[in-house]
Amino acid sequence: MLVEDTPSLARVYTEYLKKAAFTVTAVETGAAALDALREAPPEVVLLDLQLPDINGMEILKYVSGQQIPTAVVIITAHASVNVAVEAMRYGAYDFVVKPFTADRLMVTVRNAVERLRLAQIVDTYAEELARSRFHGFIGSSLAMQGVYRIIDSAASSRATVFITGESGTGKEVCAEAIHRQSPRRDNPFVAINCGAIPKELMESEIFGHVKGAFTGAVADREGAAARANGGTLFLDEICEMEPGLQTKLLRFIQTGTFQKVGGTKLDKVDLRILCATNRDPLREVEEGRFREDLYYRLHVIPVHLPPLREREDDVLSIAHQFLLDYAAEEGKSFSRFHPDVEQVFRAYSWPGNVRQLQNVIRNVVVLHDGDQVMLSMLPSPLNQSAQSLYPQQRALAAVAHGAGHGGGPGLAEQGGVFGQHAAGQRGVAVMTHAAPEPRQVRPLWQVEKEAIEEAIAACDGNIPRAAALLEISASTIYRKRMAWEAEGRA
Repeated sequence: MLVEDTPSLARVYTEYLKKAAFTVTAVETGAAALDALREAPPEVVLLDLQLPDINGMEILKYVSGQQIPTAVVIITAHASVNVAVEAMRYGAYDFVVKPFTADRLMVTVRNAVERLRLAQIVDTYAEELARSRFHGFIGSSLAMQGVYRIIDSAASSRATVFITGESGTGKEVCAEAIHRQSPRRDNPFVAINCGAIPKELMESEIFGHVKGAFTGAVADREGAAARANGGTLFLDEICEMEPGLQTKLLRFIQTGTFQKVGGTKLDKVDLRILCATNRDPLREVEEGRFREDLYYRLHVIPVHLPPLREREDDVLSIAHQFLLDYAAEEGKSFSRFHPDVEQVFRAYSWPGNVRQLQNVIRNVVVLHDGDQVMLSMLPSPLNQSAQSLYPQQRALAAVAHGAGHGGGPGLAEQGGVFGQHAAGQRGVAVMTHAAPEPRQVRPLWQVEKEAIEEAIAACDGNIPRAAALLEISASTIYRKRMAWEAEGRA
């Protein structure tokens, strides 16, 4: 939109812009500009400050105050430093002094459009990164943000999604999220666990049966495929399916038709198939336990759910939600975790993932009460894990002591459970507050690099665990190591 009260100049600027393939709306007054902004904000506003009814600065202030997503370029023949500063203070993108050439105008407008579009992309990405909850998921780690984006992109499609991940990572939660995000959300979501149903009954569970098809079939029964018509069928632990049924499933996926067990009628359904496994599906194919043609039919959009140990501080967010839910359910007063418990949660490997964390919190809430969860309340194996953390804490404390130039006590000196444990063990040297020996002052990046590498070594190469002990995110370690390599400091 061009806001210019001199008709001859307005025509010249409009011709400049039209030759560069811009669509231009020209107005001559501030009131007309405000009306146009309210109705349909343009990408760029070329704004003359000297208008017949109001000062152009009032329009700029309006755009700034209403947070209208448009880039404002001030064009004026009455330039001064004060005016330029005020315009920039209210968010003007650029300040162009009359007279100016067509090239100057084109460069300014193109840059303004590009900046606005980049800002919109950044805002969208930042909004995604800020998501700490997504349908049934809790967590804001970078690993989970990637999962959320795949679900967003795949949900509207009819393509089959193959979900992989360790047991307890939330594969069914992922399938439900895809269904709830999809156009089929108002239709049924039917889940079948292929590993929990006897193989002789599995075909009937999926496709149904007619009366008398086998012993115990006393009436016709619809299977999961018919119940999911119009919606989503989720086949969990798909790699547990026996080979004969895999062949029938492949034909069903290809044609959308099936026969009930013992029946002769061909039924057709419209549904989307999602599947999941905690195994490596490609290895199952290589070892002959899973049909290769079925694998490629199902493995259209892969989604891998990261284990809890690779999700940075998501473990604390999930644990806190479980704590509040179970405390309300059991009538207990728990509301938080002691910092030492949080440290244990960060460092523990969680082989059972979210399901194991859920069971741990349930155990604590049922068997104890109080305002906060203490180390002494943790069940096995978390209590053993707490004990195993202490040697690592002492190693990290030594690193911190060596890297800190004597600027404060190490972890073993700070009190709390780690300091008490270190001081109470025979044969363990406890650091004191003795004045450090004079040492050479080194660059901060060297000290930081040594501390991080020592932490990784103390955790046997487990970067997420080292990050937890250093109380930083794993992404910070990865980013710093990449920067060191790029700068030749690796």
